[in-house]
Amino acid sequence: MALALRNALRYFPPALHVTLAPEFAQELRQHGHIYMYRFCPTLRMRAYPIDQYPCRTCQAASIMLMIMNNLDPAVAQFPQELVTYGGNGQVFSNWAQFRLVMHYLSEMTEEQTLVMYSGHPMGLFPSLPSSPRAIITNGMVIPNYSSRAQYEKMFALGVSMYGQMTAGSYCYIGPQGIVHGTMLTVLNAGRRYLGSDDLRGRVFLTSGLGGMSGAQAKAAVIAGCVGVIAEVDEAPLRKRHEQGWLMEVTSSMDQCIKRIREAKSSKTPLSLGYHGNIVDLWERLVLEYDRTGDLLVDLGSDQTSLHNPYNGGYYPVQLSFRQANQLMSTDPTRFKTMVQESLRRHVKAINKLADAGMFFWDYGNAFLLEAQRAGAAVEKDGGGATEFRYPSYVQHIMGDIFSLGFGPFRWVCTSGDPQDLAVTDDIAATVLEKICTEATDCIRQQYNDNIRWIREAGKHKMVVGSQARILYSDQKGRVCIALAINQAIADGRVSAPVVLSRDHHDVSGTDSPFRETSNVYDGSAFCADMAVQNFVGDAFRGATWVALHNGGGVGWGEVMNGGFGLLLDGTEEAAKRASLMLNWDVSNGVARRCWSGNSNAYETIQRTMETNRQLRVTMPFPVQDEHVLDRALQG
Repeated sequence: MALALRNALRYFPPALHVTLAPEFAQELRQHGHIYMYRFCPTLRMRAYPIDQYPCRTCQAASIMLMIMNNLDPAVAQFPQELVTYGGNGQVFSNWAQFRLVMHYLSEMTEEQTLVMYSGHPMGLFPSLPSSPRAIITNGMVIPNYSSRAQYEKMFALGVSMYGQMTAGSYCYIGPQGIVHGTMLTVLNAGRRYLGSDDLRGRVFLTSGLGGMSGAQAKAAVIAGCVGVIAEVDEAPLRKRHEQGWLMEVTSSMDQCIKRIREAKSSKTPLSLGYHGNIVDLWERLVLEYDRTGDLLVDLGSDQTSLHNPYNGGYYPVQLSFRQANQLMSTDPTRFKTMVQESLRRHVKAINKLADAGMFFWDYGNAFLLEAQRAGAAVEKDGGGATEFRYPSYVQHIMGDIFSLGFGPFRWVCTSGDPQDLAVTDDIAATVLEKICTEATDCIRQQYNDNIRWIREAGKHKMVVGSQARILYSDQKGRVCIALAINQAIADGRVSAPVVLSRDHHDVSGTDSPFRETSNVYDGSAFCADMAVQNFVGDAFRGATWVALHNGGGVGWGEVMNGGFGLLLDGTEEAAKRASLMLNWDVSNGVARRCWSGNSNAYETIQRTMETNRQLRVTMPFPVQDEHVLDRALQG
């Protein structure tokens, strides 16, 4: 405790230590961490137009804008604790760091780079104009010490931080950031499991309406199905309803079942928020099936924050929300036992409905991993280290999308003007429609889905916070869209610079054996070269800032991931940076997936080499005769 206090006080002159030490000690006792609440700004936190930031460079102003968007109360899950999403995904570790970072950015020149160590600004260091303006690392820990227990200790000391994915890289854009991917997941699940992309009258059951999971309601309606989402915490449930992301809310189980039956019968798209525990809802659906023979759910998943199961990421069914919050503080050992009991009940109900014909998948939140650790029946007979009874959505639904080079590309209009966003939407749609006429059969469906998405994006009113857009696109699409938007800025059709980014959950950005790389079967699923190489490669190919994180999605110690921000300002230099960096940012991951034996990735990188003669990728020679292996191993 003394070391944590000493670490916190070093941000301030000794004359202030007598005043601050008791406050910080109280925060540490009460919250297990020193957030420095007294230094939380009174200024309204939001993405202001870029020209309102007091900076010496537009690049620095763009970083400030993105930071403030991540901490906007309309966007962030727990803004007072600097948590953007995922229960504990932070932008910074304390408010002194926020103030210091904003100060450095206001003074930065184009020959300096801000160096960030797990939320702490190490300082401004001399660099080249072509260098990134910020280099961010979060949670970089010696591998043998990257355990959950060590994280808790280091976080309490204020020396490391869990940045999730786009929280610590300043690139979160609210629930819209995942809604496109969620819509594609549900749509492709229908195609794969139900044999149709007409999901009217089909019921998708899941849980979580807090951060990224808040996208599920909107995505279900866009996909045309009935989305039922359970949430134990009334605050995020009401927030999503008020923001228009959730159509209806009920705390009555009977009313919930009644509305499921009505919407299923009428084939009316619906997003229904159930204020209660997801386990209760699964068990009630089992009861309905046993009583009537009616299988009321077709597709199922889960988005509770199980990367953080014992600190508020998952609430056991045996306790009320208030009781659970109290017990996790007063008796964490008993709380852990109850979480594991709840997970076993959770899985038992899912298994019963799956046996009846419901299709379930893991949404990359470590649900099946933690259920396995709890002793739930999720084992797959003869399965490998990353395989369970149910697939990860990457393995069965999104994995081949990554191998084709498609992933969650995004941009932010720094003017804050909705008209600029509308113009960029139209630019992106026009670009994709042109590319689609020449697309091969294996990717035409992807292009058609994404054109439909971007043409309809405006009417779905998905903007929360900055004027941002998410769009799944492949390498050619990303580069062409970026160059077209950059030209529009130069021509004045877009009134201010645009920040390009993506989710870390992408083709090349993340090594995660239980999610993004769960369909890599050459033994390298637990290797992290791809994410690290991507971070480094983006940095020297033109990114405005880059980030590399331990943890994200499935949890601390389970994944390495990285991201970037790149500012388009209408200049030829920006176009050059965008072309060079975006090509690498996709090709890296496709090449890795090709080498692992993925045939889609093989064809994708082969086509890319044909259009870019400077790209030369080592291609694999597959073993064509399995008897060669058998004879060699027997001899």
